[in-house]
Amino acid sequence: MTEAVQARPPARAPLMRQPDFLRLWFVGLVVFVVRWLEMLAVGVFVYQQTGSAFLVAMMTMLRLLPMGLFGAWFGAALERIERRTTLIIVVVMMLASSVVLALLAWTGHLAVWHLAAASFWNGMGWATDNSVRRVMIGEVAGPDRMSQAMSIDVGSNNASRMLGPTVGGLLLAGVGIEGAFLVGVVLYLLAVVAAFGVRYRNPGTGGGRVSVLSRMAEGFALVRRDRKLIGTLVVTVIYNVFGWPFVSMVPVIGKDNLHLDPAGVGILASMDGLGAFAGAILIALYVRPPMYKWIYVGSVVIYLVLLSAFALLANPLLAGITLLLLGFGSSGFGIMQATLVYLAAPPDMRSRVMGVLSVCIGVGPIGFLLLGGMAEWIGAQAATVATGVEGLLAMALTYRWWRHI
Repeated sequence: MTEAVQARPPARAPLMRQPDFLRLWFVGLVVFVVRWLEMLAVGVFVYQQTGSAFLVAMMTMLRLLPMGLFGAWFGAALERIERRTTLIIVVVMMLASSVVLALLAWTGHLAVWHLAAASFWNGMGWATDNSVRRVMIGEVAGPDRMSQAMSIDVGSNNASRMLGPTVGGLLLAGVGIEGAFLVGVVLYLLAVVAAFGVRYRNPGTGGGRVSVLSRMAEGFALVRRDRKLIGTLVVTVIYNVFGWPFVSMVPVIGKDNLHLDPAGVGILASMDGLGAFAGAILIALYVRPPMYKWIYVGSVVIYLVLLSAFALLANPLLAGITLLLLGFGSSGFGIMQATLVYLAAPPDMRSRVMGVLSVCIGVGPIGFLLLGGMAEWIGAQAATVATGVEGLLAMALTYRWWRHI
């Protein structure tokens, strides 16, 4: 009896009582809040300065571009470095960007090209998130609690989609864009402190004679052999080409079709986050592994249907309710995407496979180019509807792959 009791693994504290998980979660929360705050502020500023829906879409596209260009490389190369060190470097890098933008805005020298360069720079940090911070979360939480950990992490992302756009809109209306960047500076300083406080360490694998390119090739080869990973990543590509770019049109549709001021656009954009936050809570409480596939696929279908519906509405209240419901779809997709990929990858390959996931997320710029170009040609409203319909068609045509998830 005594031996049986001693053989049991020690009870683990709830995730929200684990100091390292809390610190990693807080760093992600800050990055999420500042990202959404800046995306709203930058979108409104660029549209006011240029009147171009295409350039608004390009600002968000530039944040995603580094994932497609460098996501797999980061996943392979950063295996050689202790992850806490990488996390600190990334947060300091993004802090520096907010400091520069705040100074430019405060002195009246901010230009659209500054925002474009900063969007790409911050995208470099974003491109490391899956292969660094989220792998650390999985290692701290354990594979059996990965879905719960991702629900909390994605839930905070979704909460930031309420807070970030609302604060961004209010700051734009009351202070100006410099206020948005100053808030980013303060939040990133807090995130730097949290990153330094992380006690978890993983040894850098060093890599010996294995080159980064060889590691990347091993990651892609593993994905090609695994039907579950192929199906999961196909859905990721569809969402990021036909679904995710829609967020760049919310400021344009809010201003032109719904006739809202910057504060109103911020509140409207936050409705998506409110619905997604509620969805994350429901998933954390009730969703079990047999449901993962259907939550993942169903969430993408719901998202594509509702984004088309949103574009056709002329009533701000109905548009807000639609975004609220649309948030449930984005929540289910975001949580299950990272969970399914993490669980399907062997432990020693997780950084590399999560890097491949970042590449699939990074194809989003294709969608932003398509949506931005169509918005210039036929208007933001019609372009958004067309994108949703194209996404649904892509889901139907790729059933042979995602049915294996």
